[in-house]
Amino acid sequence: MTRFHLHLVSDSTGDTVHSVARACLVQFENSEAIEHIWSMVRTKVQVDRVISGVGANPGVVLYTLVDETLRTPLVDGCRKLQVPAIPVLEPVIGALAAYLGSQARGLPGQQHLLNSEYFQRIDAMTFALSHDDGQSAWGWNDADVVLVGVSRTSKTPTCIYLANRGIKAANVALVPGADPPPELFVLTRPLVVGLTNDPERLIQVRRNRLVQLKQEDHGDYVDIEAVRVEVANARRLFTERDWPVIDVTRRSIEETAAAVLKLLARKRGIEDA
Repeated sequence: MTRFHLHLVSDSTGDTVHSVARACLVQFENSEAIEHIWSMVRTKVQVDRVISGVGANPGVVLYTLVDETLRTPLVDGCRKLQVPAIPVLEPVIGALAAYLGSQARGLPGQQHLLNSEYFQRIDAMTFALSHDDGQSAWGWNDADVVLVGVSRTSKTPTCIYLANRGIKAANVALVPGADPPPELFVLTRPLVVGLTNDPERLIQVRRNRLVQLKQEDHGDYVDIEAVRVEVANARRLFTERDWPVIDVTRRSIEETAAAVLKLLARKRGIEDA
């Protein structure tokens, strides 16, 4: 295992550079980064502190500084320390500037402005929390998406992820021995998507959940035959209602959400036609 220092420098919250770093690091399974976060770097004095920190723990520097007067001393300082300084936004901004024939404004933190998109995400997050696990059935028709599935098919985290994209998502759990809520079958506006999982994988997830809750394995919740019937009944319902189905067995939350967004875009495209 190779361990190295990784300095993440940002003139805003650092979310962008951190996300890029994580996306890249997963490609190097035998390496472990010791992360140093330098956020809200907006003055020359703060840049000097960053350089001092890099000098104390030499390593790779990833930065998202849009102000040229801050980028230059950072790059010069890293060059003197003989450590790589890698711009995250510069190639993209440069390519866009060339294509659009205009210069970027160079204003930090613009992605966090309180614009309509920001408030749309907040509304979507509030909606997801208020309509989690079958709550507030009276409001389901206001959703963009309603996710349906048996317990532990990633319904809630997928809704939260979709909310961060401004999508209002509710979710409904299918409970063995109980009829689905009748409100589910009269929806006209939302896209209803069925989520399913491999029974054996589902049992593993459920057992891990029981361990977290310090509860013992019991009943049909983790019985393989009962779970197979539970999953089969859910699939039958999805087929009868002609709902699109996403198998989450080998999908991350992000991949499941991406599949939902693709289905939603297709539905909206048909509606707009």
